[in-house]
Amino acid sequence: MQLITEAQVATVLDADTARLALREAFLQHGRGRAQVLARHRATATQDGHALAISAMGAILDADGDLPAVLGTKVYSSRNGRYHFLVSLFSAATGAALATLEANEFTRLRTAAATAVATDLLALPDAKTLAVFGAGIQARAHAEALVRVRGFERVLVCARSGAEAFAAELGGESVDAATAAAEADVIVTATRSATPLFDGGLVKPGAFVAAVGSSTRTARELDDTLLARAALIAVEWRTAAELEAGDLVNCPPARWTELGELLASPRLRGPRDIAVYKSVGIGLEDVALARVVARRLGVL
Repeated sequence: MQLITEAQVATVLDADTARLALREAFLQHGRGRAQVLARHRATATQDGHALAISAMGAILDADGDLPAVLGTKVYSSRNGRYHFLVSLFSAATGAALATLEANEFTRLRTAAATAVATDLLALPDAKTLAVFGAGIQARAHAEALVRVRGFERVLVCARSGAEAFAAELGGESVDAATAAAEADVIVTATRSATPLFDGGLVKPGAFVAAVGSSTRTARELDDTLLARAALIAVEWRTAAELEAGDLVNCPPARWTELGELLASPRLRGPRDIAVYKSVGIGLEDVALARVVARRLGVL
């Protein structure tokens, strides 16, 4: 078994590679050829420090030159600081193949999954992107989404760092109402526990991706927006039921998995609002770990 370091991951993984790998993994899931292990957490407080250990995973079928694998992602949290590892096992033998340091592709994988959803659900002529937040995930999402749509304008709304982030993107720092009302694509990448804007402001035809939280007690979108949405996509129903605070008042019967939409695309009207809620699932981590291991000659 090999240890793959962060530095090695960075040499073979980029936003485009991540997006394409996740598109194929979600498509495989939508066709019933991939299985997902839900996230499990244990928490404690020791000497005044908040500790948590979490695990999730997936089983992926073979895909082209990529072999079938089983994988787990395990990560620690101490006072809100995270460290990630992914382990891969051979589906052919059950043997351990590699363990990867996974901080870098944890940064990429959430944005790559959102890029898959955006490419599928945002209108082709979307011109204005709004990003709520200015942290690691907000930046990763801006990088990923400009690769799937030809945005002419980028709006940034954040409690701190908005002007600097907007300047980096060649965009504008705006308030929440302006971002919600003027954007064709909206990404919320914050740790807000309450909705960031009035869902009644969102324009017809917009695509909204909420990616900032994975607990049932936090939400970035309000019920007004969800009621207006013609389509609500999630990565995996089981994970959304357990962790999607944005959807607590929205019946699961209204949700559709991203893999199902990739396998059987639906027509979308030009005035339909589409929402994508991400909580992060092990399918994404195992899919990227497999590509990295293959490119480094481990598989």
